[in-house]
Amino acid sequence: MLENYNIILASNSPRRRELLAGLALPFQVKTIPGLEESYPSDLKEGDIPLFLAKQKAHAYDSLMEENTMVITADTIVWHNGEVLGKPKDRADAIQMLQALSGETHQVYTGVCVRTKEKEIAFVSRSDVKFAPLTDEEITFYVDHYHPFDKAGSYGVQEWIGYIAVEHINGSFYNIMGLPIQRLYTELKNAF
Repeated sequence: MLENYNIILASNSPRRRELLAGLALPFQVKTIPGLEESYPSDLKEGDIPLFLAKQKAHAYDSLMEENTMVITADTIVWHNGEVLGKPKDRADAIQMLQALSGETHQVYTGVCVRTKEKEIAFVSRSDVKFAPLTDEEITFYVDHYHPFDKAGSYGVQEWIGYIAVEHINGSFYNIMGLPIQRLYTELKNAF
């Protein structure tokens, strides 16, 4: 259905590349370094990654040709009314995981798909319940898996997901950074 499009995944995330590849669609990865990733301070929850995904997509307007399709995404972890983004350093990663320990948090991924003629954008939410974690478990994970490129300081597909995730309400792949089933459905219905 998308064979006429030159699909660009505008993301450096290896997890997003892996998930999109799972749809058996040919695509290439192109990123523009130094893109703005700020958002208005009044945005909350899913509105934040949706705004960022659209902002990223519009940065590719100059690359758009008739058959170009750009897919962008942004993921945040939302806990107790705050965004937990990518940790600044080891101490920040440990602090984030301590905050998530024994708690339920939300993972929101905003996705934007743009062509010259059309834009579709949506947000996906997954609720994640973590078991209580010891400080030793948290430092083991941070020191061995270095989750500094991950929102909320964790990758659900890694060791921490095996030991911490008690319950998920929503898409597992959304937590990895791309709600792939929803993306497939949106592409099928819109293009």
